[in-house]
Amino acid sequence: MKLELAAMMKKIQPKGQLKKYVSDKSALFYASEKSKVGHNIPELMMQYGSGLPKFYLKTFPMIFSTIINSKKSYKSVVDNPKNAKTEVTNEYIEELIQYAKSLGAFDVGFTKVKPEYIFKGSSILHENAIVITMEMDKEAVGEAPSKITGHEVHRTYNALGVIVNKIAEFMRENGYSAQAAPALGGDVNYVLLAEKAGLGAIGNHGLLISPKVGPRQRIAAVYTSIENLPFNDINEHLWIKDFCKSCKKCVRACPSKAIFDHPIEDYNDTMKHIDYRKCAIPFSRQSGCSVCIKECTFNKVDYNKIKSGFIKK
Repeated sequence: MKLELAAMMKKIQPKGQLKKYVSDKSALFYASEKSKVGHNIPELMMQYGSGLPKFYLKTFPMIFSTIINSKKSYKSVVDNPKNAKTEVTNEYIEELIQYAKSLGAFDVGFTKVKPEYIFKGSSILHENAIVITMEMDKEAVGEAPSKITGHEVHRTYNALGVIVNKIAEFMRENGYSAQAAPALGGDVNYVLLAEKAGLGAIGNHGLLISPKVGPRQRIAAVYTSIENLPFNDINEHLWIKDFCKSCKKCVRACPSKAIFDHPIEDYNDTMKHIDYRKCAIPFSRQSGCSVCIKECTFNKVDYNKIKSGFIKK
């Protein structure tokens, strides 16, 4: 079962898969020379950890569903309208947001995808992005590291895959071109994308910290032909980065000391927060770990309370 699952999960990592389903005339958006290499989580666990994590039996159907939805996200681009619309009304944007939330999305943001956010060897159909987040259950995260937490991680991965595919279908029915981008195995660095969309800021652990749920969320996206999305590149949450410099709670809590005390300057003026080789050890042995999410100050204390105290200092 483990070897079969490992082989199937590798297929989630796209590496140019989109090209199979679009015509040669399609103008794809590619990674830049500054782009990072996307990490294949199963490979990291097999190489540096002790194999794939141990999950509940009920978790495996969700993992398989995640893989199916990942494949669907690429195959379904053939259903895009040939002369897709590029303009949208404010009313339709609101309808789109409400539809996403009715499916289970927690928050929605909009931004342009920078080429350096696209992983090396990958491409996307459109540079206009609708960024979707989903909350992870706080009680389940509070059990980390455990099979309960691991199940919750894959529940959100799977649910987001379903959501973005449904949103893409909804948009096609209304005359817009769309490419669903599930939470697991995407072509783009979602954390950078979500920060650029103003949904939160990247913390010392490399995860998005948002006002309402802290680091307790997963991220997905939909790339679309719509050019006049309400892009929001003004981020009022960047003070979080300064707070993290003095907190370091995630650094101390990490079982394998995989989180850098001070993030290292990386490609495209971004920062590298984690040694993935070290992270793979507890991740593979402890059902996906997630201790950094559990112990993050923003998971335990109200965002506004932290902000108020930090600003006073």
